[in-house]
Amino acid sequence: MKIAGVQCNVRFKEVSANVTAIQETLRETSQQGTQLTVFPECSVTGYCFNSKEEAFEVAQRIPGPATERIAETCNETNQHAIVGMVERDGEELYNAAVLIGPDGVVASYRKVHLPFLGLDRFASPGNRAFDVAVADETKVAMLICYDASFPEAARCVSLLGADLITLPTNWPPGSECAAASAIACRALENGVYFIAVNRVGEERGFRFIGRSQICDPSGRIMHMASESEEEIFYAEIDLERARRKHIIRVPGQHEIHRFADRRPEMYGALTKPHGLAKPGRSNN
Repeated sequence: MKIAGVQCNVRFKEVSANVTAIQETLRETSQQGTQLTVFPECSVTGYCFNSKEEAFEVAQRIPGPATERIAETCNETNQHAIVGMVERDGEELYNAAVLIGPDGVVASYRKVHLPFLGLDRFASPGNRAFDVAVADETKVAMLICYDASFPEAARCVSLLGADLITLPTNWPPGSECAAASAIACRALENGVYFIAVNRVGEERGFRFIGRSQICDPSGRIMHMASESEEEIFYAEIDLERARRKHIIRVPGQHEIHRFADRRPEMYGALTKPHGLAKPGRSNN
């Protein structure tokens, strides 16, 4: 499978313009034979909202007009796309990622781990179990930004069979170590391909640090984008390699199986409430 990551700027609250830019980029990536193109977190709507009411002004339904326009271009170019947006479901807001194919919405994901920042101050935590979808025979999982800092999230989707983990993100200053280390570590831990697609530019005084990247199942960085420039980057993923969890380095002497070697019975502390206070959240 050939995939593309689109490190780009986003126009705040200008949904139609952002969707048009996504459509134009899909036509460009299709010329390179891409089967899946991944865009940043909230690439349809923008991220730095100051209230829930403001975010509602541009929040999207899934499926809805924005996903339908993108699906038309996926059909035209015969590929899939993953885009980020503010999702509206009744009176709830979610930070969502959507996998869209030639026939429409394939799957969507609601961000589980929410920092006290931007949209996430007003969004509801994701309320669906982690899952994996299929795009052109590739098992694709979606996480969003801060989720990558929680190894449990990547492990869950990997145990569900993910070949490729995608991470639309809006890394701000302070996330440099995550960009430098977390993606490679999550890829290595789970023996999967992991692509993180960040944005660049500024939004309401917040600067985004770029450094989009894709790592292979050994944790090797296949490509690292710049800190500030828009860029489209490409990579080919080997499904057989992503599915080969039993690594034989020296037969009978040095073998690793990162799933079979797990000891779930020892991990009880992971599911116990932490008892720590979270930063206050407001609906305003």
